Amino acid sequence: MARFCGKVGYSRQQVETSPGVYEDVPVEKLYYGDVTRNTRRLEGSDSVNMDILANNTISILADAYAYDHFFDMKYVWWMGTRWIITNVEVQRPRLILTLGGVYNDGNEAATP
Repeated sequence: MARFCGKVGYSRQQVETSPGVYEDVPVEKLYYGDVTRNTRRLEGSDSVNMDILANNTISILADAYAYDHFFDMKYVWWMGTRWIITNVEVQRPRLILTLGGVYNDGNEAATP
């Protein structure tokens, strides 16, 4: 089982970027845990290249903020890429995060 140390992105705050236009600003928190399943899957689509899906599960040691806001979790920084969190399972004192495809919010300049 591989160890995990990375940031989890929460979508909590809405900021007005232009008059009448609101955008989610992520809040990132650092967590430690384990990678309990490490797989990948290619999925065909109508585009030229196939999409890569992680299908990984990461078990993090959760704090009070994570328990209170697990429904706001959007992505995990893992292996230098932001991955979409598709499922969160509560197993105190841990949260089990299932990853999907690459998270794309239009801000590709962001780094962990």
